[in-house]
Amino acid sequence: MSFSSLIRRRLCQALAVGALLAAGAAQAQQTVRILVGFPAGGGTDAIARLLADKLQGELGQNVIVDNRGGAGGQIAAHALKAAAPDGTTFFLSHDHTISILPLVTKNAGFDPARDFVAVAGFATFVNALAVSGGTPARSLPEYLNWVRSQGGRGTIGVPAPTSVPEFLVKILADKYKMDLQAAPYRGSAPMIADMLGNQISAGTGSIPDFIENHKAGKIRVVAVLGSARQAAMPEVPTFAELGVAGFEDVPYYGVFAPAGTPQAAIDRFSAALAKVVALPDVREKLTAMGLTVGYMPQQQLASRERAYTRVWARIIKESGFQPQ
Repeated sequence: MSFSSLIRRRLCQALAVGALLAAGAAQAQQTVRILVGFPAGGGTDAIARLLADKLQGELGQNVIVDNRGGAGGQIAAHALKAAAPDGTTFFLSHDHTISILPLVTKNAGFDPARDFVAVAGFATFVNALAVSGGTPARSLPEYLNWVRSQGGRGTIGVPAPTSVPEFLVKILADKYKMDLQAAPYRGSAPMIADMLGNQISAGTGSIPDFIENHKAGKIRVVAVLGSARQAAMPEVPTFAELGVAGFEDVPYYGVFAPAGTPQAAIDRFSAALAKVVALPDVREKLTAMGLTVGYMPQQQLASRERAYTRVWARIIKESGFQPQ
């Protein structure tokens, strides 16, 4: 090899290394955005902020939480669909937006199978029924008896319309032959605010939404969904124990990206999330929020979402509900 050829080769190598370093620096300067479909102050928002703080260190990038509350997460889902598939926008969501909304809405404006791609899951959780502090009841039977004493009519808050919590209210009303009306909110935070102010007698939502106020004695969780009692509140019975079967399949929390996002970007975020949820302090905090922590790689989350959707498609159909 001539001296001039050697110089050209070394120059090309140096330029290639420089390009890689520049690309890495550019990527590090990009901000990663995590969309959340509910307002700040709720359970999903708290989870997202905990993870975002730790993901910054793993990704070496600024990670922000972008709250797009409203319509049960539909606004955030639309934002995800419209986002560039460049690995900088992700959507942290539970089952409602991804699995339930497309089943109960004639035109959700997005198709999870076509418009989104699973990235990774990190936990499952259960929904629950809680009574407000101004209600004397300390159990589900006591709450039902209290409603009967009020003329058999009660209002139960739900964090989103046509959600699993709303279907739970309908099933309870049918089972106990009572006039229980669901009051939909734009997220759990305003619902709980009304519970704390005794504007509504009860509310349904996820354990992460209720656990802080339950432990403080401001509201009382009286029943949980799922097949087993929850470690975060072992004193609370399941609905199945109380004679309300059919809610044993538990929902999930996962991260999704716009369709077309490069697999390398998905793998990178997924690997970072796996490390974050394995951190002892993160696991401890998520568990204290009422989550069952467990990392799910991309394909496992995708399978979990499809199975959950099939279960609820049957429940919704059997309820007689017509998509709106």
